[in-house]
Amino acid sequence: MTRISSKKNFDSEWAPVTLPDIIGDNGLFVDGDWIESKDQDPNGEVRLIQLADIGDGDFRNKSSRFLTLRRALEIKCTFLAEGDILLARMPDPLGRACIFPLKGERKFVTAVDVAIIRANNKKVNSKFLLYTINNPTYRRMIEDLESGTTRKRISRKNLSTIPFSLPSIGIQNQIVSKIEELFSELNKGIETLKLAQQQLKVYRQSVLKWAFVNDSFEKSNLNDVTNKIQIGPFGTQLHKEDYVENGIPLINPTHIKAGKIVADTSFSILKSKRDSLPNYILEQGDVIMGRRGEMGRCGLVTTKETGWFCGTGSLYFRPNKEKVNEIFLYYYLCSQPVKKYLDDNAGGTTMANLNLKIVNDIPISLPTIQEQVKIVQSVESSLTIADKMEESINQSLQQSEALRQSILKRAFEGKLVK
Repeated sequence: MTRISSKKNFDSEWAPVTLPDIIGDNGLFVDGDWIESKDQDPNGEVRLIQLADIGDGDFRNKSSRFLTLRRALEIKCTFLAEGDILLARMPDPLGRACIFPLKGERKFVTAVDVAIIRANNKKVNSKFLLYTINNPTYRRMIEDLESGTTRKRISRKNLSTIPFSLPSIGIQNQIVSKIEELFSELNKGIETLKLAQQQLKVYRQSVLKWAFVNDSFEKSNLNDVTNKIQIGPFGTQLHKEDYVENGIPLINPTHIKAGKIVADTSFSILKSKRDSLPNYILEQGDVIMGRRGEMGRCGLVTTKETGWFCGTGSLYFRPNKEKVNEIFLYYYLCSQPVKKYLDDNAGGTTMANLNLKIVNDIPISLPTIQEQVKIVQSVESSLTIADKMEESINQSLQQSEALRQSILKRAFEGKLVK
């Protein structure tokens, strides 16, 4: 572990520095620790902070991995302190940083792809340093120094070369105060927009509940109204050498986003490989569902996705069109009652997982095909309104983020305070 300390003086009002220059005595500029699965213990008293916890300016507090104190000491982990700056050396976005806020009796360590910055310098305001790292100019310099082909990253060595300007502590404090004043107003608006997003989710589910919860419908199971329910291929059927760039898209849960099937050109297979496994080739009208992790993530296969490949982490339903309309089936599988059924029945200890029996037995209540078509029309009319509102909210959130970046840019151009 390298501890970097510098005696550099900050005599000028805006001194040119790098991160190693500002690390005072007993400060740190190190990577997190290489902690493997074998080092972890769900009953351990030391929490492992991961990349998922590092937000763009905020600590997300999402992970739930642990190791014992004994093991942490054996592998000489660096324990985090309240106020440390954590910088993600992998996307997305690359170089995002937050201040570590947790304290108490529990000890914390972090993963190797997170850099720990503990200035421990009376001439450095940690919030000023955080805003410096997250400002657009610094972020562009990080991108210029990134490496890696499939997953971009930046080394701590390259981070240590990025220059920035550090004013006197008095000016730092003024800039931080002004940024936080402006961010406070901006955050109120963002919170209102995000609340509206949550309300839209509730609205969407209420529309689906209205459409599909009806005791007068004929009750069946999914197995009775589909021609095929197919779990994705075993891992032994696909090998590392089968994956190619710009081939036939392979669809796993990460490729199903907000009801849309989004291909990743770097995650595909050759046509010959696809044709050798015909059971997993998608057809128009199929409903594909992720079978691991978040339950109920679905997408409807259109003409565009016809011929694509069902991945190991997914499954698909091929409806019997004499019994169930494919769009009706898609909306039904997205509904809250189905998600609850899947959550209640999914197996797996570390990650929820669906098997064929669970999905065969999904209960469904069906009106006639004609009534299904009418229900679909009504649902789509209601959801179109929600989609337009969602688009407007997303545009406003993008504008808010652009304004946030503008505030940071102006701050470090010396335009916020005189």
